[in-house]
Amino acid sequence: MSHALQGSLFGESEPTALGPLSGARRIELSHGAWVDVLPGWLAGSADLFSRLAAEVPWQAERRKMYDRVVAVPRLLSFYPEHAPLPHPILDEARAALSAHYAGELGEPFRTAGLCYYRDGRDSVAWHGDNLGRGSTEDTMVAILSVGTQRHLALRPRGGGESHRYPLGHGDLIVMGGSCQRTWEHAIPKTTRAVGPRISIQFRPKGVR
Repeated sequence: MSHALQGSLFGESEPTALGPLSGARRIELSHGAWVDVLPGWLAGSADLFSRLAAEVPWQAERRKMYDRVVAVPRLLSFYPEHAPLPHPILDEARAALSAHYAGELGEPFRTAGLCYYRDGRDSVAWHGDNLGRGSTEDTMVAILSVGTQRHLALRPRGGGESHRYPLGHGDLIVMGGSCQRTWEHAIPKTTRAVGPRISIQFRPKGVR
């Protein structure tokens, strides 16, 4: 199943600005999980992509997998609570999301994690953001994407029909309810020639 998100044109002339969150479309999944999708929430996303790609202190990490240490197939940067974010529009985005979802989430978004997918070989495997509170509590993770579209795939934990959301060009997806416990998400590798993408993940305190 594919849910196409038609984002704004990847043009340099458009000023960087956020649109209203009232246009987000909610899709109910199962087991109390849901996603909100909003194409092109951020106008002028090309400027933000260029700034982040050039100025964020990206880290190339290595992790142990079974009996060997492998390179993480993407670049990473994490901004903990109270750390200055790398662009003012990200402060605006976090504040807007916190205000919009205050009634459901009951707390603000606190941290920001950034991932830089340089080409189709960069990816993230199936997982849920269920370290810490996400393993036992309903929570939200909001993802703003800039750069070339890549598919975010979602599937029920334990198997079932998957959903694919093309995200880029200022598109927003918010995963809420039980999504981090009962569903998994991934950015699959692709052999297609694709450009780079950066995702910014806003999370409440204690959710990773």
